[in-house]
Amino acid sequence: MEFVEQELKSWGEIIIKTSGGTEFEIHLGDTEFDYDNRVIRLKSANAHYVIDGDAVESITKHYGHPGE
Repeated sequence: MEFVEQELKSWGEIIIKTSGGTEFEIHLGDTEFDYDNRVIRLKSANAHYVIDGDAVESITKHYGHPGE
């Protein structure tokens, strides 16, 4: 979980994949790291997610979307 936060701070926007296979695109402004409960809280336009911070299996450094 600490490494996820470090990578997010260094890049600003990353895609994480959990051990369950779910991918989340997270950004500095919409993501909170709760170390007491070991979860990552993500707020999106249509949902609030609580992600097991220790279940992140991969990180992709995101370069943006086509047309940006």
